[in-house]
Amino acid sequence: MNKEQLHNYISDSTGNESNICQIYAIKNGETVLDDCWHGFKTEDAVNVNSVTKGVIALLSGIALDKGAIKSVDQKVMDYYPDYKVKRGEKTIYDVTIRHLLTMTAPYKGKSEPWKRVCTSEDWTLAILDNLGGRKGITGEFRYATLGIQILGGIIERSSGEKCIDFANRNLFIPLGLPERIAHGDSSKEDQFDYFMNKAPRKYEWYVDPQGTATSGWGLCMSARDMAVIGNMVLNGGMYMGKRIVSEEYIKDMLAPHIKLDEKFAFMNYGYLWYKPYDNREVYAAIGDSGNIIYLNKDNDVSVGITGTFKPRIFDRVDFIEQIILPVIGAVNGKKE
Repeated sequence: MNKEQLHNYISDSTGNESNICQIYAIKNGETVLDDCWHGFKTEDAVNVNSVTKGVIALLSGIALDKGAIKSVDQKVMDYYPDYKVKRGEKTIYDVTIRHLLTMTAPYKGKSEPWKRVCTSEDWTLAILDNLGGRKGITGEFRYATLGIQILGGIIERSSGEKCIDFANRNLFIPLGLPERIAHGDSSKEDQFDYFMNKAPRKYEWYVDPQGTATSGWGLCMSARDMAVIGNMVLNGGMYMGKRIVSEEYIKDMLAPHIKLDEKFAFMNYGYLWYKPYDNREVYAAIGDSGNIIYLNKDNDVSVGITGTFKPRIFDRVDFIEQIILPVIGAVNGKKE
C-alpha cells in the first residue's frame, strides 16, 4: 500500500478507521506522512481524550525536573493541606504521586463519580473525596480518568501556575506548537458537545469552574502535535537541541511498572504511557476513539493519529504496525 492507497482506504472505510481525521508521522526526524480526512486540515485540533494523560505525565516530569515536585514518592496529601479528610479515612495519607502515575491509587466505590465531580465547583477537590478507602494500598491497577485530576492539581500547586500556562511555557512553546487556551464552559450540555462534536476544534483544553485543566481528558491536539511530542520523547526529552524533559524521567516514565490484564491486551504500563510489547521498544499514549501517540524506537518513528468520537476503539497500535509503518518504509514489527 502506498500513501494514495492509504488515503483511499481510510476514506472508504466503514469500520474502525472511518473516524480518522489526521495521521502525521515523523521518521528519523523528518516528516514522512501528513494526511487528513473529513474536511480536517493539518493545523486543526481534536479532543484526544486520554492521550491527555500522556501529556500530564510529561508535565509531571518537568515539574519534577524543576524541583517543584520533590519526588514521585511524595505523598499526595503534602499538596493538599487545606483539604479536610473525611472522618475515619486513613489510606489517603499513604497515596503517592507514583500511585497516580501508575494507576495504582485506591478509590472508594466501583465506578468513577462522573456526575458528582463534573457538576462540582472544584473537580480536583471533588475527586479527592473518592481517594483512599478501607482496602488500603493494594498495588492493584485501577484505571481512573478522574483520579488524574489530582495530579493536575499537584502540578498547579507545586508550580504556582495554572496547568495550561505551565504546559504552554514548558512544553508546547518550546516544541514550536501552538499555545492552548482554556475552554471555559463546563455545563453538562457543553461537556457532551465537547466529546461528540465531529467538527475541528481550537487549540484548547477543557477546564473546570476553577480554571484547572482536565487532566485525564479534554486536551485538543493535532496529529502533528502528537507526533512532535512523540519525537521529543523518542529523543530522550530533547528537541532541536533543547532539553524539554530530563532523560532520566523519560526512561522512568516509559519503563514497565505494572503488567496489565486481558482487558488492556496484556500491555505493560509506565507513567500513564503504555508499552504494548515485552521485548520491543514500542510505547504509546492512548485515548478513546483511536487517538494515539505511537513511538517506535527501533525505527525512530513517531506517529500521531486523531479521530472524532467513535465507541469501542481503544488503540490503533496494530493498525499502525500493519498498515502505516510499511507505507512510510519502516519495518513492520510483529507482536510477541
